[in-house]
Amino acid sequence: MKQIRLVVFPVLILILSACGSAKYGREATLSKDIGEYYKAIEQYKKARKKEKSREKRIDYAYKIADCYRAIGQYEYAAQNYKFAIRLGYPDPEALLNYAEMLRITQKYEEATETYRTYLDSVPGDQRALDGIEAMRKTQEWVANPTRHIINPIKEINSRESDFAPVFVGGRDNEIIFTSTRKAATGRKESMITGQKYADLFRATFGVQRQKWQQPKLLDENLIINTGEEEGAATLSSTGEQMIFTRCRYDKAKAMGTELYSTSQSRGSWSDPIKLEVTGDSIIAAHPAMSADGSVLYFVSDMAGGQGGKDIWMVESNGGSYGKPVNMGATINTAGDEMFPFARDNGELYFASNGHIGMGGFDLYVAAKNEDNVWIVKNMGSPMNSPADDFGISYVTGENKGMFSSNRKGSRGDDIYEFMVPPKVYQVEADIFNKETNAKLDGATVRVIATDGTNLKVRASNGNFKMNLKPETEYVFAAYKDGFLRDKAAVSTIGLEESKDYRFTMYLTPTDAPIKVENISYEFGSWELMESSKASLDSLVQILIFNPTITIELMAHTDHVGSDQFNFDLSQKRAQSVVDYLIEKGINPARLVAKGYGETWPKTVTRELAKQYDFLKRGDELTEAFINKLTPEQQEIATSINRRTEFRVLSTDFIEKFDAEPER
Repeated sequence: MKQIRLVVFPVLILILSACGSAKYGREATLSKDIGEYYKAIEQYKKARKKEKSREKRIDYAYKIADCYRAIGQYEYAAQNYKFAIRLGYPDPEALLNYAEMLRITQKYEEATETYRTYLDSVPGDQRALDGIEAMRKTQEWVANPTRHIINPIKEINSRESDFAPVFVGGRDNEIIFTSTRKAATGRKESMITGQKYADLFRATFGVQRQKWQQPKLLDENLIINTGEEEGAATLSSTGEQMIFTRCRYDKAKAMGTELYSTSQSRGSWSDPIKLEVTGDSIIAAHPAMSADGSVLYFVSDMAGGQGGKDIWMVESNGGSYGKPVNMGATINTAGDEMFPFARDNGELYFASNGHIGMGGFDLYVAAKNEDNVWIVKNMGSPMNSPADDFGISYVTGENKGMFSSNRKGSRGDDIYEFMVPPKVYQVEADIFNKETNAKLDGATVRVIATDGTNLKVRASNGNFKMNLKPETEYVFAAYKDGFLRDKAAVSTIGLEESKDYRFTMYLTPTDAPIKVENISYEFGSWELMESSKASLDSLVQILIFNPTITIELMAHTDHVGSDQFNFDLSQKRAQSVVDYLIEKGINPARLVAKGYGETWPKTVTRELAKQYDFLKRGDELTEAFINKLTPEQQEIATSINRRTEFRVLSTDFIEKFDAEPER
């Protein structure tokens, strides 16, 4: 268990029999049972050194490991679990705990082997299965990090423990946090961690120097900060009310952790008032107020929970509190859930070592679905690490904040800032002349989007750029006089990451005939083959997208056959295409069918010259030209002449609609 450096989570002091126990061993066990882990470690070491019984020395080693684990010193915990196991500690639980420490310290191969050894003794134990699954998920989270950017705040952090920041008034320029630094007013060192008793500190962000200023005691009048331990606070949305945790002691005996409420007026805090929210329980810690102040979340191990420390909630009504309600098995586990934070968007954040995570304590977010059921999600990497990550707080209305961690690179419990950069969507298009394949200058792009956007943008040197909005569909139409339009569409709906779109738009010049690709007819007939209809449907879309043009459908044959036959056939073929377009809803007034037979041989374009090395741009595929080619080349050239094209006749067509008949 990660023992947060703020406060002890003492349990009821057990009445232990002194029979057969050495003095140090008895005192160590008493300290461990009330949560004084640092003190217990020193006493167990003395007891083990003096103890002659091998069984008791092994037991002391195991309990030392438990204490190191409780204060988050996982390397030392692993060493002592390993030592106890090697000496023959009889309970297989030692294997499970050792595997957990190996996992937290990222010794995954050893951890897997130890989990499996444990499962040989305790088949099907869910904790071990969860540990193995946690290693798999950890690799997945690390391989697929979230967009969070995190950094330690060097100006705030000290060599001691600094954690649990909260933003004053929800703003990002002032925080209150917990620290055991030398400036704390605690009268002595904590028997839990070996550090000074914790106090509440304040830090403000200096706008002029653009850095956090030296933290100061929150209350130099010692109304809030006393000789006891104070910390883990929550503030109302205005920052005027504060509820915090206080742990009192009486001659080195912990008296429990309690919640206190105070209010601020003109820079001074009122005398704290103890909140009665847990009845007879001696643990009430880590408060978190909802944005509207109607709900108070807190941590306790009172009866009726899921095991360990749980998150509870209680409704506030005019300063009084109702009956505490456990947050249930979806959020709470048999492990410990601590440091809740209620974000202004309704999400609940907390730290847990009971849910599947990366190691130690991980940060989790819970949000209600459409059925009003909490759904819990691990925040993933880099917010979580194999060490302890906890005590998160968000700036109101923004996707940034702070949290606490003792991950690698920390000097203990340190405060980290984080932010999720806004998702950026950008589109860039290059606009080309389809015939020359050169960038087309002077084109305009019309942008229409589902958010109501409707604008025209001038492309510069054949290039167009703009930023897009999230959760929006866009259509882009590029156009220029003397060219057919082209369009493209993109959507940012449902995108989890930033994205750049890039595409190419081709505008076809209308000063020359435009071939309609893949138009085929039955042999010697004007009946359109089924395979031709996809190409003609594309032509329908061109006409719809360019509603002001009228076109001439031009059908051409090769030179084989009589002139009259070829002319009649081409005319009927052109009319077949026109009829198909009319069936698809194109106004007949926009269409002219014209058959040219063999009278208009194809002139080789740039694309044709690239495709066939025996042709060059500008060649006219006349009968005389074709007869000079090889038989194979002749077949290619005559097939090129058999084509269907269209050319733009006008660009000022206006659709006329019949007036609605009188009734």
